[in-house]
Amino acid sequence: MPGATRGRADTDPGDARARLVAAAVEFFARKGFHATTTRDIATAAHMSPAALYVHHPSKEDLLYIISRDGHEQTLRLVRAAVAESEDPAAQLAAIADRFAEHHARHHATARIVNYELSALSQEHLAEIAGIRRSIEAEVRAVVERGVAEGVFDASDIAMTTMALLSLGVDVSRWYRDDGEWTPERIGAYYRSLALRIVGLRTP
Repeated sequence: MPGATRGRADTDPGDARARLVAAAVEFFARKGFHATTTRDIATAAHMSPAALYVHHPSKEDLLYIISRDGHEQTLRLVRAAVAESEDPAAQLAAIADRFAEHHARHHATARIVNYELSALSQEHLAEIAGIRRSIEAEVRAVVERGVAEGVFDASDIAMTTMALLSLGVDVSRWYRDDGEWTPERIGAYYRSLALRIVGLRTP
């Protein structure tokens, strides 16, 4: 987290909001949403608990911002991977590689984004669910094209899509920075796993 002083936060609202979000990520990932207090977040951001409410109406609002930004970033990542090729196999390989690497490299945020959804308000959850459906739709469309073109052998497109997404998301649950595997190695291995899941037909 940035080490700015409280005085800086008073004159730079944008910086204060960013520090509060960074502090919330740290504590939500370590303690969970419900066990984290607004005092935990404010103290880590070098602010008073009362000052937190100047920038965010609630602890849930911080969770919503983290979740929204995380899901939107993932959607952009998936769309960028799809845009690189017309070949479904190449598209899926790129998606699986970057999706898994992203969930390893940003595992703290990814755990919050994927495993604290039940703490969101109904309104915020509905918005996040819409982004998740867009991510799923992008991946499903790639699988559908691969099956239609005879490149993939997947008998259940919907279930295959969920398996691919679940595979990448779960990286954030077990990945550790001091572990044996780097994000790049995980991404490369998950690329091969994804192609096996869809039953890639090689010439």
